[in-house]
Amino acid sequence: MAETFLFERDGDVGWLTLNRPKKLNAQTPTMWGELRVLGQSLREDAELRCLVVRGAGRAFSSGIDLGTLLGGGEDGGLGAVAGTPSAAGAPDAVVEMIRRGQEAFSWLVEAPFPSIAAVRGYALGAGLQLALACDLRIVARGTKLGALELRYGLLPDLGGTAWLPRLVGAARAKELVFTAAEIDADEAFRIGLANRVVDDAALDDVVRTLASAIAAQPPLAVRGAKRAIDDPARSLELAAVGQAACLRSEDFVEAGRAFLEKRRPVYRGR
Repeated sequence: MAETFLFERDGDVGWLTLNRPKKLNAQTPTMWGELRVLGQSLREDAELRCLVVRGAGRAFSSGIDLGTLLGGGEDGGLGAVAGTPSAAGAPDAVVEMIRRGQEAFSWLVEAPFPSIAAVRGYALGAGLQLALACDLRIVARGTKLGALELRYGLLPDLGGTAWLPRLVGAARAKELVFTAAEIDADEAFRIGLANRVVDDAALDDVVRTLASAIAAQPPLAVRGAKRAIDDPARSLELAAVGQAACLRSEDFVEAGRAFLEKRRPVYRGR
């Protein structure tokens, strides 16, 4: 049982809920460690077809818990680690710590199944970076989003510098990071950061319907398409490899039979 989130399945859809509602789901090193372990267990889960990431209560995630950053709270503070010099010739301990932290989110990008961030309230700092790691972002009206790290003398180090430019372009990503500006849901949609903007009351239902639609698609084709889209430099090569796997699959045969028989196909991922 994780301390900082809940995970449950609804058929072939998983629901990952950050569970620190009194702290607006502010993130801690404990949460990052638990998310990293979850990612390791789900990375090659053949039964999972889509994952929804959301926050309990009124926020997706307000960012990092400043208590942990400044030296208090449940994790004891990151300042002590940052202030400890590495031995000559040894790997930088702070860099190694940050790289491990990045693994709390990066498994979502690498996973074979798609992920959807159901975002309400706040997605700030590390909260925005978690949403960026997901394939899709459905955002409730009234939500505030922003890469706020520069306000605290930091930069977005958990994946935001890699994933934000892919969505909004390098120049706009730099503006958002350099100004540490907050934007609303409508602006997030306008610049391509949000896939859809919906009423807060409808968020869970909209995401549930979308997740079910994605989960019903052929898993091998979804996996191949995701990999090809996420790697523009190798997209044609990866698309060819993925398509070859689809053409050899039982799911391809099932799709043809279902079409001829005028029924919905049942895909098995093989």
